[in-house]
Amino acid sequence: MKNRVLGNSLEVSEIGLGCMGLSMSFPPFPPDEVSIKFLRDAYDQGVTFFDTAEIYGPYKNEILLGKAFKDMRSKVIIATKFGFKYENGQSVGLDSSRENILNALEGSLKRLQTSYIDLYYQHRVDPNVPIEEVAQVMKELIEQGKIKHWGLSEASASTIRRAHKICPVTAVQSEYSMFWREPETKILDTLKELKIGFVPFSPLGKGFLTGTVKPGAIFGEGDFRNTIPRFNNPEYLEANMKLVDFVNNLAIKKSTTPAAIAISWVMAQGDFIVPIPGTKSLDRLKQNLGASEVKFTQEELKAIKIELDKIKIIGQRYSEVNEKQIDK
Repeated sequence: MKNRVLGNSLEVSEIGLGCMGLSMSFPPFPPDEVSIKFLRDAYDQGVTFFDTAEIYGPYKNEILLGKAFKDMRSKVIIATKFGFKYENGQSVGLDSSRENILNALEGSLKRLQTSYIDLYYQHRVDPNVPIEEVAQVMKELIEQGKIKHWGLSEASASTIRRAHKICPVTAVQSEYSMFWREPETKILDTLKELKIGFVPFSPLGKGFLTGTVKPGAIFGEGDFRNTIPRFNNPEYLEANMKLVDFVNNLAIKKSTTPAAIAISWVMAQGDFIVPIPGTKSLDRLKQNLGASEVKFTQEELKAIKIELDKIKIIGQRYSEVNEKQIDK
């Protein structure tokens, strides 16, 4: 697999792995030994960029990565996240205070069995802590060698600019796919201008674009999609299937899979973009990585955009509670 560069110097595999599903949001979760083997298998397939967070469990996800890569730490790039406070092991809200950041970092370092974090994201912008204060803490942690780079997740263009002035931001993570194109309005241009990398999560639309989610789908207990209007409303699912059909037809024309089409389209929007599709299956991982082999001409991309603009997507991408945590 080829590499791409986030920011000025963070070199990663051009497709990363979102690890959340190993311990959160998409049950059932594999036994620890299966997850650890899967992570090592992903590396063997060419993935060097792994995305986790303290809240994925909480804590469990980082522990899995720590066990998987403790003897090959220098060969992988690990991104994790801070920004929530906890009571009795459960998140109770946002907290990007200096004290909480420092406590979170020490916990992540211990669980990941490492002395440094390659990319440390603020998971959600905390409205009670000026982003300049957060950026100052990141600057100090970089100087101390505890983190190599820092980034923001689901941050607005104005917040990104303010943060970048204090301590250069290496990457911004947000949802982006054919199913959710909001970053095209302001975020992508801002990142291009500031030379900041973009790390889209859910490039497969939480599985929707693969065609595996059908109208009337029933998700298991604890599945995050049960809380999302786009998924828990049968009428919305039915209406949005136009997009699935479009992606499937593209896959047929390109002799590949819908997953590879969806991911390669995201990658084609700029060489500063590194998607992190999540999966727990080696077969699906291989399908996702097949995106590296799919190429679009500029004419094809223009034609795809015209068709995407015609397809009206119905339904919110988050529940009302989660939507309130998004910086706008």
